[in-house]
Amino acid sequence: MASPSSNSNPASIPRLRVRVSPVAETLIRSGHPWVYSGSVRDPNRAGQVGEIAVVYDRQDRFLAFGLYDPESPIQLRILHHGKPIQIDEAFWRLRLDTAFAKRVDSFDHNTNGFRLVSGESDGWPGLVIDRYGDTLVLKLYSASWLGSLTANPTSLGKIPSLPHLRLIPLILACASQSLGIAEANLRLVLRLSRNIQDDAAHLRLQDGQNLAGTDVSESVIFREHGLRFESDVVRGQKTGFFLDQRENRRQVGEWAANADVLNAFSFSGGFSLYAARGGARTVTDLDISPHALDAARRNFALNQEVPGVQAARHAQVQAEAFAWLESSNQRDYSLVILDPPSLAKRESEREGAIRAYERLAFAGLQRTRPGGILLCASCSAHVSEEEFFNAVRRAIARKGGKAQELQRALHAVDHPATFPEARYLKAMYVRVET
Repeated sequence: MASPSSNSNPASIPRLRVRVSPVAETLIRSGHPWVYSGSVRDPNRAGQVGEIAVVYDRQDRFLAFGLYDPESPIQLRILHHGKPIQIDEAFWRLRLDTAFAKRVDSFDHNTNGFRLVSGESDGWPGLVIDRYGDTLVLKLYSASWLGSLTANPTSLGKIPSLPHLRLIPLILACASQSLGIAEANLRLVLRLSRNIQDDAAHLRLQDGQNLAGTDVSESVIFREHGLRFESDVVRGQKTGFFLDQRENRRQVGEWAANADVLNAFSFSGGFSLYAARGGARTVTDLDISPHALDAARRNFALNQEVPGVQAARHAQVQAEAFAWLESSNQRDYSLVILDPPSLAKRESEREGAIRAYERLAFAGLQRTRPGGILLCASCSAHVSEEEFFNAVRRAIARKGGKAQELQRALHAVDHPATFPEARYLKAMYVRVET
């Protein structure tokens, strides 16, 4: 991450100014937070990673502020559009306080695991913050934020408008106030997406690094609707747990009484635990990863005082889920959950993913008893809601149309999606009739 030499005169470095294509202008005015590299025009100088660029329209009027990253396909991540404002510590504090306030009143003491900041949809492009009890996990998806983690007061201003806001103390102070937890008792862990880990290494930052508080363990225990879960905040996927499926887990629990449940792609057993607490007779985890199945067993052990969890028969199958589901037409289960990892990590995989979702839904229908319920979920951002729902409908039609759509679900309150590319999560519940 380059910066001017120590002999540079900050006053002599002009603010980074750019224009964008007419299409990008329209998108920015509509609230879209991304500008791709091919749409950035006429920079007045070479920009540095993390600078706040000023965007002007074709009439040379102010259009927006955006975090600049010349090496990324998303070259500008819009922070603000409309009228000019001051980008200072008060701006960032307000953004944090606003995001936190949206969540805190939505959860009680029975749920202390939820998303506090959800990237672009909360005005923090390429950055999320998740809470697990007294542990906060800061995950960065853009190198634009790395400077804010290594800044000190003497470095402010070396490059005009770099977001060197001393981000860590600000997060801790705002979270402490919102959550009612003393700053000294908060732990903050840094997680980095793979695409920026090399950049971070040059700044002596690494994925899983403890930024504040006591570095006591890799995993923490948190509560979700009264159930206890383990989150591997240091090495686990995402920030350590899939918080976005909370409400679908709760719904499964409400429909699980006396059910025989199959949780395919079970990961750490979240759906399984809710089903057991809801009164399921049997719960079967299906996952190819032995580590995931181990995590599910630990989560069941954490909740043995819950009567339903104690009473349900908990079984596990280590196998590739597609192959196992398609290996028999026997209809074994009255509640089947299909929640695979993303099947389209890039646009080129979209068509194949749509076919795979249809194939998976059909296999799930074959495993669901008459009168039973099938949950089909997708976390593939490159597959739209209608493309996914239509894939499930085609699977139903292949089976002879003997299933009834019960309901759909999208993003939870702490995972808002304010622009199309952010709308990754979707789920459909169907009842199998014959």
